[in-house]
Amino acid sequence: MHSSAQTAAGAEAAAVLPPGLRLGLVRISVTDLDRAIGFYQDAIGLRLHRRDENEAAMGAGDEDLVVLTEERAARRPRREAGLYHYCLLFPTREELARVATRLATTQATIQGASDHGTHEAIYLADVDGNGIELAADRPRDQWPDMRSQAGYAGGPKPLDLDALLATIAGEEPRRHVEAGLSIGHLHLQVGDIPQAVAFYRDVVGFELMVDLGSAAFLSVDGYHHRLGANIWGGKAVPPASPDAIGLRQWTLILPSADAVTAARRRLEAAGAPIEERAGGFLTRDPWAIPLAITA
Repeated sequence: MHSSAQTAAGAEAAAVLPPGLRLGLVRISVTDLDRAIGFYQDAIGLRLHRRDENEAAMGAGDEDLVVLTEERAARRPRREAGLYHYCLLFPTREELARVATRLATTQATIQGASDHGTHEAIYLADVDGNGIELAADRPRDQWPDMRSQAGYAGGPKPLDLDALLATIAGEEPRRHVEAGLSIGHLHLQVGDIPQAVAFYRDVVGFELMVDLGSAAFLSVDGYHHRLGANIWGGKAVPPASPDAIGLRQWTLILPSADAVTAARRRLEAAGAPIEERAGGFLTRDPWAIPLAITA
């Protein structure tokens, strides 16, 4: 697998992932499927698309965004790599305000609320401790220069909840999110930032936007970030244990089969594991975090 020594060699490498990519569904494990469905429906407003005995797919009524898999014996993660949070990106500030009112109504515990300049965000965890960021982007022409590390190196500003909620003043509560919800980014806990950059930039093909030493943010096409990686849980953490609650897959959807083939060749050349999947493949980073790549 790629070593941290390759990070310096690829420091000026341009992103090779195509700008038309987007993030697809996130699979996470939960210990009680009915309880988890209730949380995602009531607190966040997702719609239940389908379910079977031990799995449920949820979203905004169109494509699946979050797939919950019941693993009753799973335990909370210890000091190990894995999911820090995944981002549900709302298409408007109004939709973010609506989810804030749902959280208040259901008395969901909030872990934080921030204004990053590029986007406004509310942080929480689901009933099993899986981290979630609920966010809405500011207009792109208002974004600070990511490479100056504004809003990241100096820390974000507090979210102005009054201003956010003013966007829906007088509006009746809404049960569900509206269409247009997407997965904005994934943020991972890893064991080493140079090693993470070496894999996700130099092999997968993202562009490094910001490197804070203890965290790095990567993207394509000038977007603030599609992937975050941090060592805030400690350096050299081991891979997530198979019996731990957490991330079972995140997904990159590329705009063409040729782009998927090119990504596969880079990963194969780097010695990354490849598992066949319909329309693409699944690979794993140095901490065995699973990433599906499809067209």
